[in-house]
Amino acid sequence: MTLVDSHCHWDDKQFDADREAAIDRARAAGVEAMISIGTGDGPPDLEAGLRLALQYDFMYATVGVHPHNAAQSVPETPHHLRELLRHPKVVALGEIGLDYHYDFSPRDRQREVFTEQIHLAREARKPIVIHTREAWDDTMETLSEHWVPAGLPGVMHCFSGDAEQARQALDMGFFISFAGVVTYPKAVGIHEAAKVVPLDRLLVETDAPYLAPVPRRGKRNESAYIVHTAQRVADLRGDSIETVAEATTANCRRLFGLR
Repeated sequence: MTLVDSHCHWDDKQFDADREAAIDRARAAGVEAMISIGTGDGPPDLEAGLRLALQYDFMYATVGVHPHNAAQSVPETPHHLRELLRHPKVVALGEIGLDYHYDFSPRDRQREVFTEQIHLAREARKPIVIHTREAWDDTMETLSEHWVPAGLPGVMHCFSGDAEQARQALDMGFFISFAGVVTYPKAVGIHEAAKVVPLDRLLVETDAPYLAPVPRRGKRNESAYIVHTAQRVADLRGDSIETVAEATTANCRRLFGLR
């Protein structure tokens, strides 16, 4: 049985002491590929994910400006992103979107940078990885206007909505990715969403080093723990973990064009 971690932050400082060992643990746990998210600490450094992906055959990267860092985007930023999107190991633009929980960047600037990056992804014909927190309606409105007409795929990362919101995203052509939160007992809405996503649109991720699943909750997360998330998704759906692993691996490879 093999899995793909469709969203992990291997550049995070929490891995500085044992990054190589943690990656080895993931491989030993059956994680055959990992998508290293390249938002890092925001512009001007846009290569956080790519630097790591270049070190491992089984690792791929995204590039993008997280909504938290939208205020750091300058006129040169989209030009740099356009260049990086041409790299063969860069498989998507993300994570991008809107975050109204922390408001680390002004909301109008978040929307501007989000829309700008959507058009970069359209130009590059690459999928997008969406982060949305307490901004669902504005996120959907922006995607409906600027992304859906392109007919390109994307993924709702670390999905935290309910079944109705999952169906809305599916209708827009998105894959739905579940992280460790799906293992939390009180995440009832997410549990219901995991049951309604078709098998061919399902992904799993860790968002490591964040949001470790039960039984590792409260600890630093890492890609090896994706097995717990996949098992919980399988249990909720009445599927075997082998079925979920096979489907999510195939879906991730199809979405991101992995070798």
